Amino acid sequence: MPKNQYVDPNELRKSGYLKFKDIPLNQYKKTVSEVRGEYTDEELVRIFNDMYVIREFETMLNSIKREGSYNGVAYDNPGPAHLSMGQEAAAVGQAFHLTIDDYIFGSHRSHGEIIAKGLSAINKLSDEELMNIMKEFDNGRILSIVEKYLPTDNVKDLAESFLLYGILAEIFARDTGFTHGLGGSMHAFFLPFGIYPNNAIVGGSGPVATGAALYKKCNKKPGIVIANFGDGSLGCGPVLESLNFAAMDQYRMLWEDEYKGGLPILFNVMNNTYGMGGQTNGETMAYGILARLGAGVTESQLHSERVDGYNPLAVIDATKRKKELLLKGEGPAMLDVVTYRFGGHSPSDASTYRTKEEIAAWEEQDSIKEYSAQLAAAGVLGEDGTVAIKERIIKKLTEIVKLCINDEISPRMDLNACPTRIADIMYSNESKPALDDRKPDVNMPYEENPRVAQIAKKERYAFKNGKPVSKNQAYQLRDGIFEAVAHAFYTDPTLIAYGEDNRDWGGAFAAYRGLTEALPYHRFFNAPISEAAIVGTAVGYAMCGGRALVELMYCDFIGRAGDEVFNQLAKWQAMSSGLLKMPVVLRISVGSKYGAQHSQDWTSLTAHIPGLKVCFPATPYDAKGLLNTALSGTDPVIFFESQRIYDVGEQFHEEGVPEGYYEIPIGEPDIKREGKDITILNIGASLYRVLPAADRLKNEFGIEAEVVDARSLVPFNYDLLLESVKKTGRLVLVSDACERGSFLNDIARNITELAFDYLDAPPVVVGAKNWITPAYELDNYFFPQASWILDAINEKILPLKGYVPVSNQTNAQQIEEAKKGI
Repeated sequence: MPKNQYVDPNELRKSGYLKFKDIPLNQYKKTVSEVRGEYTDEELVRIFNDMYVIREFETMLNSIKREGSYNGVAYDNPGPAHLSMGQEAAAVGQAFHLTIDDYIFGSHRSHGEIIAKGLSAINKLSDEELMNIMKEFDNGRILSIVEKYLPTDNVKDLAESFLLYGILAEIFARDTGFTHGLGGSMHAFFLPFGIYPNNAIVGGSGPVATGAALYKKCNKKPGIVIANFGDGSLGCGPVLESLNFAAMDQYRMLWEDEYKGGLPILFNVMNNTYGMGGQTNGETMAYGILARLGAGVTESQLHSERVDGYNPLAVIDATKRKKELLLKGEGPAMLDVVTYRFGGHSPSDASTYRTKEEIAAWEEQDSIKEYSAQLAAAGVLGEDGTVAIKERIIKKLTEIVKLCINDEISPRMDLNACPTRIADIMYSNESKPALDDRKPDVNMPYEENPRVAQIAKKERYAFKNGKPVSKNQAYQLRDGIFEAVAHAFYTDPTLIAYGEDNRDWGGAFAAYRGLTEALPYHRFFNAPISEAAIVGTAVGYAMCGGRALVELMYCDFIGRAGDEVFNQLAKWQAMSSGLLKMPVVLRISVGSKYGAQHSQDWTSLTAHIPGLKVCFPATPYDAKGLLNTALSGTDPVIFFESQRIYDVGEQFHEEGVPEGYYEIPIGEPDIKREGKDITILNIGASLYRVLPAADRLKNEFGIEAEVVDARSLVPFNYDLLLESVKKTGRLVLVSDACERGSFLNDIARNITELAFDYLDAPPVVVGAKNWITPAYELDNYFFPQASWILDAINEKILPLKGYVPVSNQTNAQQIEEAKKGI
């Protein structure tokens, strides 16, 4: 929404025609004989070697899955194996010119891409560099195995064994795998070689890889990023969102000169013409020629072209050209790499959706067979040399299989000896206020920011001389958010923030007002209305070493980023066995006034997902302190805020919200009002309805309620709440989340188990109705009110003398509503 970009009605209404450029289709036709001056014979042979390593590796997996053995070695592998036999040339060609500064991200079918990238890295790195990498990785554990059982004086040969062993041990869920067996076949990676995680979710790497490219761009890091996914993934919304996110006009038109240009990412589509059993060309998709999609994204048409993925030389040429474009800032780019998988979606797939004749036709043109014939015709490698390479690879893989299935050499993670081992890596729990030691890019000193000067004049406590301060004069919850965010921007040079309407407008709810003046575009910008891309790119950005603060304008929009929140953001720390950190804070605003699709409290959904930390502060003091903690940590934090209370002042800390930096530990509830007769636990904005209920209990019935604000849902320290319940013997739990499935029920269950002997009555949950959220005018009938809390206490915990209920909180009503599903 920059005002300098004038939207001219005359220009937009002008008549004319839009013209497109021709899209190259399989234009590369050179053979081995024709490129001997461009490549050394050693390089040409290595291309064959790498293709055959992939083929035999996957032949081995296929044999084990289908027949229970490989080359006489018996083994039962119950895990997944999505194989790419037939696609080897596409993987090896892509990797040929890549360095360890170039990152690849893959799909569930990416063993070949991993191996190709690894072998390419091994070829380019010196012996000393390789030995250092192998010694340092996992304290040399894998290196010690391959040195002992596959000894060789050739460091590159040793590194090849290291790579293949680490991948296979990971696939077989062994503790000696690259991520100790927690990633497995569909999530394997090895960062020192620039191999970033594969993704079991179809198209999942699209936004994640885009975030990695964003990290390289914003932090001036070398290299490019390649997002590998199949043609079937182009039916996935997050992938299409990523194409646009990577190509936004602002990179070229609004970002600072040294940051201008699209993201350095190549969207590499392994087009094997099938998405599981659906045929993408002629059945499930509409593009006809996949390469045409680029024309719908950018004026450059994403530099898109179709390349023959059965010719490794063609893929090498195309990838090299795209890499050169990306390094000049002309990205993003797309390749439609035509290839074919000989096997089914997985070994259990009988390929009944295609004919034997079709498979045979592609096998007849097998890239390994054709390339081998070209090598022979050019006099580069004859049959004896080909056989020698195959025999060497088969022999090595046979020995690696034996090592990987040996429980003494390659044990599985021992969860009997260490039952908490996986639990211990769910969170990294580190405090790193700055993820780089360079000076942060800012436009002005912090103290010169107009918003900072404005806040300095505010009253940091909501009362003065016993009277409430006006809202305009009071330090508000949104001010606490601003101070925490601004501090982080001036501390961590890697921090970037983006979401819908962040820049210029100051955020939808004014929390970011003042940041536009303070920060350059490459650190603070507006994202498209693409929730999946917003969250997914944050995952990739953090995965590469940066910190991201991203925002979903309404809680209800979590559904648009469901996979990115639940499967990507939450899981990568543990799936990587702690190798990856995820310093992402996702701000989510819980709506008010806007009905069924803009006013829901979905805190319980995120609390249900292992791997996420979840906060929901309700006061300025808590908002600033918790956000400070979140923005200095290395874990993913879902930071809920309520639109109802952005303007609330600090009512609990009489000394006011501190001007300086402070942290509040995530997971620690806080007593907002002391009492001795009943405990009321609150989550979120309902705090300001709990307090009037506590007032009525005291003034009308002489009951002193202890009000405890959870502040965080995950983690949650029960110590304070247990002490309160042991003192009062009674517990009511309140939040604006719908009562069914509410996280409050989880707390109530735990308190029942942990404090049963101290309870005088069962804990009672008071939540929103199990309806759609109605219009604002009907809020009082949907969200918990102070009277509902008294009604619940009177009916289920402690009769209130002379009290007349407003709502029906009886057991009979509860049973009847459950019977109706409401």
